[in-house]
Amino acid sequence: MNYVLSPWDVPSVPVAGSTDHFPVRHIYCVGRNYAEHTKEMGGDTREPPFFFTKAADAIVPVPAGTQGTMHYPLATRNLHHELELVVAIGHPGVRLPVERANDVVFGYAVGLDMTRRDLQNDMREKKRPWDIGKSFAEAAPIAPIHPVASTGLLTRGAIVLTVNGQVRQQGDLSDMIWDVPSMLAFLSQMYELLPGDLVFTGTPAGVGPVVAGDQLNGSIEGLTPLSLRIAPPLE
Repeated sequence: MNYVLSPWDVPSVPVAGSTDHFPVRHIYCVGRNYAEHTKEMGGDTREPPFFFTKAADAIVPVPAGTQGTMHYPLATRNLHHELELVVAIGHPGVRLPVERANDVVFGYAVGLDMTRRDLQNDMREKKRPWDIGKSFAEAAPIAPIHPVASTGLLTRGAIVLTVNGQVRQQGDLSDMIWDVPSMLAFLSQMYELLPGDLVFTGTPAGVGPVVAGDQLNGSIEGLTPLSLRIAPPLE
């Protein structure tokens, strides 16, 4: 096949303990899935889950033992961190019952849902889509994916983010309002989950701003931690 432009590389994430990579197809993100974060954002914990998306090329893969870099993005003065468990989908699934939803999981990783909060809030006030606040270059840093065969199903475990050595976010996976199989079952009623999809599962309370020069370190018990530095904006 001839292309009128040189095709770009498929976005991918390293797989822990191997030289393999996980190709990324879609990125789905669930909003307000921890009670305390829902409260700090003015939401209602009784609402069903809702989702937004990021472009696949928003991924910033950070191999184990390295420090990733994300440039401070264009058009914002209020970049926020949101540390999340990421679920990688390895099998197709549509209209999944909750009891079978974990069957489509390939593995788990530590990820950051970076957010241009000022732009997101502006869109919310105008009742417009959030895309400009959530989907932009380098908006989804992620550590290596651990296959579920090596971790087992993750239902609990400490999740912690520090910025410049100070704890900003702290919680436990068991604090999720909607657990992983419940959110996958809900999402699969609206989309066919496909191999290569990533699902960011929500963030604990404590989200806040970061600036160029800040060092972020995120960890989830049992997974490769994520280390990220915020670089100055591209000129």
